[in-house]
Amino acid sequence: MGQVEKNPALLTPEEYLALEARATRKHEYVGGVVYAMAGGRNRHHLIASNIGGMLYVRLRGKRCQYFNSDTKVRCRLPTHTRFYYPDAQVVCRPGPLDATFQDEPAIVVEVLSARTRRTDEFEKKDGYLSIGALNAYLLVEQDRALVTVWRRHSSGFTREIWEGLDAAIPLPEIETTLPLTEIYEGVTFGEEESEDDDFFA
Repeated sequence: MGQVEKNPALLTPEEYLALEARATRKHEYVGGVVYAMAGGRNRHHLIASNIGGMLYVRLRGKRCQYFNSDTKVRCRLPTHTRFYYPDAQVVCRPGPLDATFQDEPAIVVEVLSARTRRTDEFEKKDGYLSIGALNAYLLVEQDRALVTVWRRHSSGFTREIWEGLDAAIPLPEIETTLPLTEIYEGVTFGEEESEDDDFFA
């Protein structure tokens, strides 16, 4: 069998990181292919900001740290590498301060949208759940008070549903709890989400 030649159109992880350091907008990376990201609706940013604020306050002075959507997560799968920008992450074993990504998030959060739901629920889930340090992956709905949690147990990951403003998500892995009433503070429901309204990955 002949030698397989490298596709020149595919970027190496090092090439991607070098380009991303000079880019004026965010891009995610999957196995050599780069995908541009765009902005999201105010609802998306409000929910992500609520979660970020909660995590920052709850973790201040503790060993685990909150990082916002400017910090990438590197997923090193057996066949390729991926870089994603989650809406929030908590890291208990952080990488170097001058790095632009984390390798070992304990918690990863993505706020779902109509356009990105399939990617978040399948492709990104597979990438995040491949990280040995990950304890929980949270998928947060925008149009109703509902969060899906993929939580690690000794036998693998199991799926939990936390629904309603009276619910609270226990995260003993980082010694805190996230009440849905705080996640959705300031959010009004009843507005149907349009696929054209939110492009945020």
